[in-house]
Amino acid sequence: MAHELDLSEFPDLGVGGHRTTTTEQGRFVGARCVCGWRGPARRARSRARSDAEEHEGDPTVR
Repeated sequence: MAHELDLSEFPDLGVGGHRTTTTEQGRFVGARCVCGWRGPARRARSRARSDAEEHEGDPTVR
């Protein structure tokens, strides 16, 4: 089940603001950010969350 991020829920993030979420698609989970970044598909939710945390901490992480 895919969960879409509703950006209207978030206040103005300002320049360089990042807000991540995870989405499930079948057996895989991926991280996404409002800046357009997407993490790789993972089978482990914990790894997808780690990808998101790494991106929020250092937005240059791809």
